[in-house]
Amino acid sequence: MKHYFIYFVSCLFLLYGCNQKTEQAPMDAAIKKLPVTGLASAGDYKEEKGDQNFTTDTAPSPEAPPPVPDKNATDKSARVDWDKKIIKTAELSLELKDYKAFNSAIHTGLKAYGAYISQEHQSESDYKTVNEIVIKVPVDQFDNLLNSLQGNGIKILEKNILSEDVTGELVDTKARLEAKKKVREKYLDLLKQAKNMDDILQVQNEINDIQEQIESADGRITYLQHSAAYSTINLSYFQYLTVNGAREDHPDFFSRLSKAFKDGGSIIMNLFLVLVTVWPLLIVAFIIIIAVKKFRIKKV
Repeated sequence: MKHYFIYFVSCLFLLYGCNQKTEQAPMDAAIKKLPVTGLASAGDYKEEKGDQNFTTDTAPSPEAPPPVPDKNATDKSARVDWDKKIIKTAELSLELKDYKAFNSAIHTGLKAYGAYISQEHQSESDYKTVNEIVIKVPVDQFDNLLNSLQGNGIKILEKNILSEDVTGELVDTKARLEAKKKVREKYLDLLKQAKNMDDILQVQNEINDIQEQIESADGRITYLQHSAAYSTINLSYFQYLTVNGAREDHPDFFSRLSKAFKDGGSIIMNLFLVLVTVWPLLIVAFIIIIAVKKFRIKKV
């Protein structure tokens, strides 16, 4: 009887355990079906790796606003770029097939780039026409304008670009300018406290010297800022007027030898013309020489 009782109790425990498992299974399934949004906010964690911090979320919050860019970082990077003061200068030499068309296009097309011509010198010989101009162009249009000066009928003979960073000089000049202004203010205060004429004149001379230094520094700053804002293009372009113009511009040995003979003949001809021009002086000199000889003969 005792064995039957133990067997009965064991069966009850087994039935109770099976009932607990059947109840736990639906609960686990229900937990798995729960939305993870609420758990994400409570289950956020930070993991450190090296020098970086990583935040892992199981799901993004629907109310979270989009990331806002760091305005200070953006302004800082932009400010660094704009603070760069670089003077750009280009030397460009072109050989053209149509001088008139290119010359007209360059004078009318510079406005599209905000550029202007500061200097121009045009010359023409028997075999070619040349024009040399100095163009001032905004620094942001420098490359665009250079790239436009090429195409069909245009041969680039020479192209040199020089960039000079004057940021350090500009910052240093501005600092010295501010220092000079502070020194001038101190001398102005001393001028108000001066009691005799000698002190007044001495302080005034110091103020005048400082004022000249301030004006010089201010002029240098203006020049650097303008030079950095407007780049310079020294452009030279020409067209040969004759078929043999290039050979005349760069003659070979025999051409140079022929030209030397011609130049020698021209020198002799010019000398003869000079002698003909001064013939009255030659006659006077001849008479003086004869008179001197006769005077010496009589004296002997």
